[in-house]
Amino acid sequence: MKASKTIERMFGMNKKAFVTIPFCIVLAILIATSIVLTSFKPSAPDILKPQQLAATTKPAVVRIVDYAIVKWTITLDDERVTSVLEKWDYQTEIDGFGSGAIISSDGYIVTNAHVLVYSKESSDQDIISQAFSYLVDDVAYANNWTHKFTDAYLKPYTSYEIYQKGVDVYLPTIDDPISAVVKSYEQPTDHGKDVAILDIEGSNYPTIPLGNSNSIQDQDDIWVIGYPAAADSTVLSMHSYVIPTMNKGQISAISKTTLAGSPVLQLNASSTHGNSGGPIINKKGELIGLLTFRGDKVNDQEVQGFHFAVPVNTLKKTVEKVDVPATESQTDKLFKEGLTLYTKGYYQDALSKFKAVQQIYPNHPEVKRYIRVSKQKMDSSKTLWADHKTSFYIRDTIACVLILILLLYTFAFNSKRRPITTSNPPSNDNVVD
Repeated sequence: MKASKTIERMFGMNKKAFVTIPFCIVLAILIATSIVLTSFKPSAPDILKPQQLAATTKPAVVRIVDYAIVKWTITLDDERVTSVLEKWDYQTEIDGFGSGAIISSDGYIVTNAHVLVYSKESSDQDIISQAFSYLVDDVAYANNWTHKFTDAYLKPYTSYEIYQKGVDVYLPTIDDPISAVVKSYEQPTDHGKDVAILDIEGSNYPTIPLGNSNSIQDQDDIWVIGYPAAADSTVLSMHSYVIPTMNKGQISAISKTTLAGSPVLQLNASSTHGNSGGPIINKKGELIGLLTFRGDKVNDQEVQGFHFAVPVNTLKKTVEKVDVPATESQTDKLFKEGLTLYTKGYYQDALSKFKAVQQIYPNHPEVKRYIRVSKQKMDSSKTLWADHKTSFYIRDTIACVLILILLLYTFAFNSKRRPITTSNPPSNDNVVD
């Protein structure tokens, strides 16, 4: 009875309130629920799984081919020699290769200076000598001559010119090279400052963000990405030539320096020729160094597990000089958002992100696979309510209007007016004089 009387006092005996107030409460709960649902959005973890690291960093690791082309003029009238030269259009190309990482969406690439051995480091005479040695090898092999005899036979009749020097960049999974311009180069006399910066035409490239080498700890997990010569097996397809390799390891020492006093990082991840200039990344997917040189040989044999890198903070000094805008690209942003949604089971929303990546950067080496797999998993996709805010806003607005109408209907427009009573003065009929 007490509860009933309390409700009656609250609602003023208004029976409509027993129906409208619960309905208003239900609408309010629905509004609160929509606010909670639309405010939730999966966030990317600070520490990435190895598969996520590979998917987000490998697309920004490039193969670098540095080359020089020597053009020959032969005055010797010997078909045994000229037939070999005609096969190669009277040219000999010498090249070296390494790895690098794209750090800006408009195509700036960091690598080692010593990777640019022919276009920058070697003298013209060194290039000619090496190219002539290759020419002698070709002619000697074709005619079953000795190298010494062929060298002496050709030299008096051969003149030359350096026809071209250059640097080509191969993007991951793309067979055709892009010509690069050297933006920064210093003679690599100090291994601890062995840095060069290249630039290629284009936009919306995937990138690797620069980390902070001061935060590196001994035994931190790291990954080395690049194009090691050991992975260029003759049994593999030519397309395999442009697919990067990723090896895991740990930081072995953080306090070592070169003879010139420059800091270097020591690590134990497997690497070999061709990895030079390739990025070393941490668990966050940040670039923390460039692989640069190996430890000394033991008994004339290379020993794996003893490699050294230029720390990223040294690299940053060169980047600042060139004024490289090392910022995240739209391609990175969309792909990482899609990858986060994909790993959390929001396949439909991930698919829209991956398609957006493909729209602005069709050459992304990972996005086609993720589009295909997202489509396959569409039936089991979760719903990301945060992407339906407009619909919820409309529904919430309607709910608020209904609540207002119900409250007005209950307490304002339909309340009964109580009769006004007047008090009459007492009658004098019963007054005794």
